[in-house]
Amino acid sequence: MRLISKKILAASVATAAILGMNGMASAQEVIKFAHVVAPNTPKGKGAEFFKKRAEELLGDKVKIEIYPNSQLFDDSKVLAAILRGDVQFGAPSLAKFGKWTKKLQVYDLPFLFKDMDAVSCFQNGEKGQELLGAMSDKGLTGVGYWHNGLKQLSANKPLNNPADAEGLKFRIQSSDVIAAQFEAVDAVPQKMAFSETYSALQTGVVDGQENTWSNIYSKKFFEVQDYITESNHGLLDYMVVTSTKWWDGLDPEIRDGLTQAMNEASDYANSLSAELTAEQRQAVIDSGETEVQQLSGDDFSAWQNAVKPVWAEFSDDIGQDIIDAAAACN
Repeated sequence: MRLISKKILAASVATAAILGMNGMASAQEVIKFAHVVAPNTPKGKGAEFFKKRAEELLGDKVKIEIYPNSQLFDDSKVLAAILRGDVQFGAPSLAKFGKWTKKLQVYDLPFLFKDMDAVSCFQNGEKGQELLGAMSDKGLTGVGYWHNGLKQLSANKPLNNPADAEGLKFRIQSSDVIAAQFEAVDAVPQKMAFSETYSALQTGVVDGQENTWSNIYSKKFFEVQDYITESNHGLLDYMVVTSTKWWDGLDPEIRDGLTQAMNEASDYANSLSAELTAEQRQAVIDSGETEVQQLSGDDFSAWQNAVKPVWAEFSDDIGQDIIDAAAACN
């Protein structure tokens, strides 16, 4: 899977920084990659793979530093940090880009994708590739999509049908679409940093949350939630993003090497995601700390119907052509 579009790769070419007078060695590019999840997640492992391959391909021309677990910035601050040049790469969840473009809200629509094959179909297609450049006028360029997976619902009571969520407080990412999703079932969405979620669940600041199996497992949310409903109701994927100015200004050799490393890392992270999702889902079940519940056909339909109006609410912001292209991949 090749996730950097030809249009982006054909962007401007500039010379690398040169130390001193002509003939002296180029300065080493120190490249910081900041993300918010644990190293044992698909994103964490993908970032480490990118570091390894980039340094193999480019030798001492680059030094890649990985900062997991919000060590430098959380997802709400990393984009501004990229624009300032404090870090060069981030991989925020697709729900974090609402301030920069409304088009990426397509990925937050509930029950849009039936499975991860449909997600890949859309991301590799024309509309999905166009979205990598949706923020270039704001100074941000997407260089790849990394999978995490489909989201599950959790709470300290069973969530079999939409009525069960009424009045409960759910931690959500900073997405207006996701807020509207929970409001559609009369729940109370609470926007909160990922790093604060475990404590909020543990202390009862919120009653529940939505997340992928890898995040539920790696951050131990299952230890502080009595029930998990396997709803597969939404997507939590990432866009690896960088500064358009920095990316376009790199020495062509370095940019080509980073492009190859990023494409390989994307293939690796996305194949790993499916494998880890299955393993960590089973690990949560085997823990005995929580009860994993399956939705009946009628209950699944009830959830779909309850939140479907959210699609129409945001269609003007996103673009109906983008929504249609995504839905067609099912």
